[in-house]
Amino acid sequence: MAPFAEGAPCWADAMLPDLEAGKRFYGDLFGWSFGPSEDRFGRYTQAYLGDRAAAALFPKTDGRMPTAWNVYLATPDATALAARIREAGGKLINDPTPVHDYGVMATAADPGGAVFSFWQPGTHQGFEATGEPGAYAWAELRTRDKTAADPFYERVFGYATRDVPGAESSGEDDGGLDFRVWAPAGRTPGEESAVGGRAVMDERFPAELPPHFLVYFAVPDCDEAVATTGRLGGRTTAGPMDTPHGRLATVADDQGAAFAVIALAGR
Repeated sequence: MAPFAEGAPCWADAMLPDLEAGKRFYGDLFGWSFGPSEDRFGRYTQAYLGDRAAAALFPKTDGRMPTAWNVYLATPDATALAARIREAGGKLINDPTPVHDYGVMATAADPGGAVFSFWQPGTHQGFEATGEPGAYAWAELRTRDKTAADPFYERVFGYATRDVPGAESSGEDDGGLDFRVWAPAGRTPGEESAVGGRAVMDERFPAELPPHFLVYFAVPDCDEAVATTGRLGGRTTAGPMDTPHGRLATVADDQGAAFAVIALAGR
C-alpha cells in the first residue's frame, strides 16, 4: 500500500536563486543535512532530518521563475489525474514525466492559478519524516475564489470536506478565515483524517498576493524559529499567533520563498 492517500501532500521542494545559501538557511533553521546535488536532475538536492528524507531544494534555471516552496500531492496514476485536472478546468504546466525510477511527476494550476505538483511514487515514496520538529506538518491552498477552487479539488481528488467555522490561520491578525479541510476520498473529514485544506484570502491579504499553496514545517518553538529566521536574513509576514493546532507564523527565507512554521499543540 502507498504511504500517502491520493490527494495527500507527499513531498515539498523549494526553487531558489542560490542553492548553497538555501542549504545554509534551512540547515540552520531546521537542522537539515543535504545529499549530493545531482547534475542530471538540475542539481536537485534532497534534505534530510537525521537519515530521513524531509524535503528538497534546487536552483532556478531561469530568473523569471518564482522563488517558492512547492507541494506535491500523491496519486497512484499521474496520467489519469492529469486528465481529470484538464476536465475540471485546470491547466497542465508540465505533463506527467518519469524521473528515472523515482516516480512520475507533473505540475498543474487550478482554475484560480494556484500551482501544485503531483507525484506517482516509484522508489521515492515521499516524506520519510512528518509532524515533528524540522519536518513537514501541513499544507493549505490560499485562494480568492472558493466557488471555483472547491469543486475543482473535490472533483479531481475526490476529497471529503468539512467547513471549519471561524477557523484561524496564519494570514490574519484578528479573527478567522473561511476555511475548509480536506480528507481523502471515502474518509470522514475531521482532525485525524485531514490531509490539507483551503483558506479564502480576504481583504487582509495584499491584493498582489496570488493564489498559492502554503507549506508548514513543525518547529519546537515558534517564537524561536521566527527569531532564527530573522537572524538568518529572512522575515516574518504574519504572526506569531496561537491557534487550536499550535502557535504559528508565516515567514520567508533570505531569498524570498514563503512558508509557515508551527509549534504543534500537544507535541
